[in-house]
Amino acid sequence: MRYALVTGGSRGIGRAICLSLAKDGSHVIINYNSNSTEAESTLAMIRESGGNGELMQFDVSNQESVEKALGEWQSGNAGKYIQVVVNNAGIRKDALVMWMKNEEWNDVLNTNLNSFFYITRFLIKDMLLNKFGRIINVVSLSGIKGLPGQANYSAAKGGVIAATKALAQEIAKKNVTVNAVAPGFIKTDMTKDLDEAQLKTMIPMGRFGRPEEVASAVSFLASDAASYITGSVINVNGGLYT
Repeated sequence: MRYALVTGGSRGIGRAICLSLAKDGSHVIINYNSNSTEAESTLAMIRESGGNGELMQFDVSNQESVEKALGEWQSGNAGKYIQVVVNNAGIRKDALVMWMKNEEWNDVLNTNLNSFFYITRFLIKDMLLNKFGRIINVVSLSGIKGLPGQANYSAAKGGVIAATKALAQEIAKKNVTVNAVAPGFIKTDMTKDLDEAQLKTMIPMGRFGRPEEVASAVSFLASDAASYITGSVINVNGGLYT
């Protein structure tokens, strides 16, 4: 059985990824920060569908919190390791740069970019020792194209994309792949404040995507079928930007 960690796994895209990986046979470790109710709901959904998993609470933006939680899991699971990590947790704090506050910049970079470093660095050692691993980063159209009002979010996601490509080259010989999935406009809590009626006119497919459509791409990259793919970014955006 493979162990898969999904950060921000309690809702939206993260929940869909947890369900998809569990369906594929992974034991899913559902990370959440504060919303225990939604995290428990995700775990219940996994178990109802015949899968299994567990909850793991930590703040992805805090190095101490990350390493404490992951270290405790390793201590309690001797002889096992996390083979798949999905760096999915993220936040938005949109503002034009001229009015953006320091905390809006720093909070977004800490949660979306620094978390990738803290979590991946901690877990990559076991992957390299065991000569197998899958690192999948959920990025964004914003990190590829750049979107006005999201300089902080674009910078963070663009940074993760660049790090994905660099790290993929560092560890490819150890059979550890590193890829990214870049969603466009997906119907989740994070996009509920956007004008869907206006924005979908820009999308060739004429609609927002579903979390399950992103999760399918993540599951593929986590599978043995994607063993020769590394350093890639898969766009899931309905043709909005290629």
